[in-house]
Amino acid sequence: MRITGINSQINSNYTSFGRRPRKDEEADLQKTMEEGFEAAGVRERSAITHGSVFPAIGRDSFIGSPYGEGATEWIKFLKLYGFNGNQLGPTGMILYDDNNYSPYNASALNENILFIDLKPLTTEKYGKILSKESYENLTIPADGNGKDYSFSDFSEAKIVYYKALTESYKTFKSNLAKGQPEAIKLNNEFKEYLTQKGQQTEEEGIYRVLSTLYGDEDCDNWEKPDSDLMVNIRKEDPVAIKHYASLKKRFKNPIEQYQFEQFLVTKQIKENKEFRDKIGFKYYSDLLVGNSKMDYWRYKEAFLEGYYMGAMEYNENTPHQTWGVNVLNPRKLFLNDKELNIGGKFLKEKIKHALENCENTRIDHALGLIEPFVYKGDTLEYDDNGKQIKDKLYGRFMSMLFDENGTPMDTHFDYPRILERIVLPTLKEEKLDQNDPVWEHLCCEPALFKQIYYEKHHLPELIMFDYKIAKDFIGNANNWYLLGSHDSIPILSLLRDKGENLRGDKAWDPLYLAGYLNQDPKRVKESSEYCNKISHIKDGKPKTGDELEKADKAIVDAKFAELMTKEKIQISFADLLGLTETGLSYNIGGSSNKINWRERIAPDFLDKYYENLSSDNPTALNMPEILKIAVQASIDGKLVGYTESVKNDADKEQKIKQKREELYNQYGYLLDKLQHYADILKEKE
Repeated sequence: MRITGINSQINSNYTSFGRRPRKDEEADLQKTMEEGFEAAGVRERSAITHGSVFPAIGRDSFIGSPYGEGATEWIKFLKLYGFNGNQLGPTGMILYDDNNYSPYNASALNENILFIDLKPLTTEKYGKILSKESYENLTIPADGNGKDYSFSDFSEAKIVYYKALTESYKTFKSNLAKGQPEAIKLNNEFKEYLTQKGQQTEEEGIYRVLSTLYGDEDCDNWEKPDSDLMVNIRKEDPVAIKHYASLKKRFKNPIEQYQFEQFLVTKQIKENKEFRDKIGFKYYSDLLVGNSKMDYWRYKEAFLEGYYMGAMEYNENTPHQTWGVNVLNPRKLFLNDKELNIGGKFLKEKIKHALENCENTRIDHALGLIEPFVYKGDTLEYDDNGKQIKDKLYGRFMSMLFDENGTPMDTHFDYPRILERIVLPTLKEEKLDQNDPVWEHLCCEPALFKQIYYEKHHLPELIMFDYKIAKDFIGNANNWYLLGSHDSIPILSLLRDKGENLRGDKAWDPLYLAGYLNQDPKRVKESSEYCNKISHIKDGKPKTGDELEKADKAIVDAKFAELMTKEKIQISFADLLGLTETGLSYNIGGSSNKINWRERIAPDFLDKYYENLSSDNPTALNMPEILKIAVQASIDGKLVGYTESVKNDADKEQKIKQKREELYNQYGYLLDKLQHYADILKEKE
């Protein structure tokens, strides 16, 4: 049942203006989307967009920035369609090479200088430390290439930033020597930054000098005293202290340049946060379970020598994942019942840094904080084709690991205490509840993990709807839900590639989805019609060609509508924009190839998004249309819940009728506004 008159009211107030909302309509569209999410019960709705993925605006430095002008435009777009947050990837410095672009190899305690937006460095605000001529020469026009995506070029970006930041530092020092007011002001900010981060960035600067001199990031391959320098500094070894001072003096300028670069990116992070705070938009950091070789060098004694962290696969025929991530030594976590040891201090520092300029965080691989799967670096063997021999990986969970004397490595059972002694208290210090972060634990779950994670601390889950249904998670308000992720191809591509596997799963059953999204018995006709629309079967035969394409898109939209009935959700940028070209993905988990981590949002993403939605076979998400389905499902759910509460009343039919009218009086106008904007996005210019 619908309340009449709402459509005519909408049409009298709104005129059709084409497939793209006008500037003067954007405020109402945003308000409509926010009201829609509220009506559907979605408190948190976050996009997944890692730092390098952000689009270029004007000029392109070959890599995206979550803090630059492109980030501002992407955030405005997300905000327009009701998102109130974005999930970043790890944002620390990364060793980009031809075989490894993964942000999960980032440093845990610093910032990625390749995320600096170079354009502001040419302005008065930054003392014009980068000339406009250099900026123009080093960057390229951010023109659309005809495709709805772009690619990062990490090798080219490293060259660009080396040249641009070297010039910026030299100009800054020169202008400061001349007494230029802008340089003096910038230097005052720099000195303030160093009061907080000076010692850390000095040590990191020395590491960068040494890794350059040796041509190797791995300090275990360096000569002494360099390889163990920070270990011996903490021991107050006079030889190490003297050597450190010598390095600091000898390489003063490159160390200070590193510190200046970290200051610049931090300054831009804070400026971006000020913008986000004004519009009410959150960034979620990514508290990676691993660390970089830089972190390892600085805290070497905190790690378990010779062991690395990976992940055990569910399938016994699949080789376990070997990440090469240094694993914290359980014997270096706690000094006693009150004090942290060096490993515990490092972990706490990681959490603090992850939340320094972000409002929330994703806790990467929660298993690694309780019962990590570890292996020795010298136990990997490969066949003649380079494929890992599964039986030659002698991995163990931490609680099953023993030292050379046969003693349990985690003698005092310290790993299971990491949550209660480090993680949860630190979250509280940062004004976060334990249910606020996105706890990522999409892996095997040994008994100890379940005992600590679920039974003891009652922590939330991250639920992927790829093979699960919303009805199985009623009442789990603290869980996060997603369909697809940054580690998978877009869901529409997945359906088209593995259609039979998905269509045979209950999570993709048209009868279930149609029934869940249309629960009101008075809307059985709508439910039946919707089931036919999203089914790949028609008149007992499989749909083909254009009919099958439309059915695939319709059932993917149904799955996203199902997602939007949950309290906390995440949607990948690739799904949102419909980036479904064959072979295209941001990352395929567990794989290694030259495509991983390079996909990026096109400079003209707005044009491409609206062009996509107005095409005959759109692949992007029409957010108002999908949200309308979710709001309708919420209305039906409220009515069904009310029906259950009055099932024993003598006049229940009349009460149900009145309740239905109340709900449509409350939400009918919202449904029509959502449909109005959904129709606009479908119109051609």
